Amino acid sequence: MAEIVHMIDSEVFMAFSTYATLVILKMMLMSPMTSYFRLTRKVFANMEDTAFGGSAEDRKKMIRVDPDVERVRRCHQNDLENIIPFVVIGLLYALTGPDLSTALLHFRLFVGSRFIHTVVYVMALPQPSRLLAFMVGLVTTLSMAYRVLTTALFL
Repeated sequence: MAEIVHMIDSEVFMAFSTYATLVILKMMLMSPMTSYFRLTRKVFANMEDTAFGGSAEDRKKMIRVDPDVERVRRCHQNDLENIIPFVVIGLLYALTGPDLSTALLHFRLFVGSRFIHTVVYVMALPQPSRLLAFMVGLVTTLSMAYRVLTTALFL
């Protein structure tokens, strides 16, 4: 138990906490971004969301799919699929006691890749820019998972 308390007080754990918080906040901000796109384009998913839309006929026209709104939603979904595994695996990785410089490289690469991925996705920049940003984050998480498995493998 004392070893876990020591690891939580470590610089690696503090770095992980910082970078995990940054990427979680980024992910959380995708919801207001989706709302912004919905409001500015007057595109809603539910009839009750159109309450201030005027006549019943005008409100019905607001229930539709918009490519820009869907783009932001897909970006948010991609965050959910990648950031949650990063946080779980990153926590386990931090508890394996990695070298600080190696841990910082992992954390910074992942967080940077997710921010770049969001910009590239929302601005619809050409491929392979989004793929490259995604792959950097994925490979980083897999690298941390490899460290966890090789350090703490219990079969």
